[in-house]
Amino acid sequence: MTTPQQALVRSAARNNAEWCAVMCRAHEVDSGFGREAWAAARRTPLYYPDAVTLEPGADPEALVARIDTVSPGASVKDSFADLDLTGAGFRVLFGAEWIHRAAGLPVAAPDLAWDVVSDPGALRDWALAWDDGGGNADLFGPGLLDAPETFVLAGRSADGRVAVGAVAGRSSHVVGVSNVFGPPDVAWPLVLHTVGRLFPALPVVGYEGGDDLAAALRHGFEPVGPLRVWMHERSA
Repeated sequence: MTTPQQALVRSAARNNAEWCAVMCRAHEVDSGFGREAWAAARRTPLYYPDAVTLEPGADPEALVARIDTVSPGASVKDSFADLDLTGAGFRVLFGAEWIHRAAGLPVAAPDLAWDVVSDPGALRDWALAWDDGGGNADLFGPGLLDAPETFVLAGRSADGRVAVGAVAGRSSHVVGVSNVFGPPDVAWPLVLHTVGRLFPALPVVGYEGGDDLAAALRHGFEPVGPLRVWMHERSA
């Protein structure tokens, strides 16, 4: 029997897998959904897992067989923190918490103007702000603008500079938020205000860890279950 908490984790995991699939399509990487997991047969974009489990108790052997563990970089998002992939050559890279925020909760008015990025030039500005000099701004290419379920959110200072931002991905029953950047107590009010305007009837989900988790909890999220990301030892 599925508990209410498991149902929330299922929704968050599915939403996250759908966002991973969007990123894969933008980078021309094929992927697919099975009953137990979403997976890509070849290496996914930087920072994105090769598989995301969608149900508790996924078959580890079947899961690993769907991804490439030969070339460096293989990783699995263990959405229910219930897998043991050590026998397949993986180690736990990090743990985090799925988070959930009910629809309709009050949110502080943001201090910045916001918009949904809609053209390649604005997306490039957003990506450079997200990257903050890390050299990976090309991760977010114009193909994302063709995904109707994906909304790149930008908060702009008075001079028009992108100061904070996030990505929102709409699913059937939730909207997922990822890639939040900027000072958390500036970014979260803007992101939640924007998501509330765009999707007033949908709860907000995502995952965070450490100080980022603490910031999300300050802004009305609740933790609903642990997850783990496994990295293949060849990639360590």
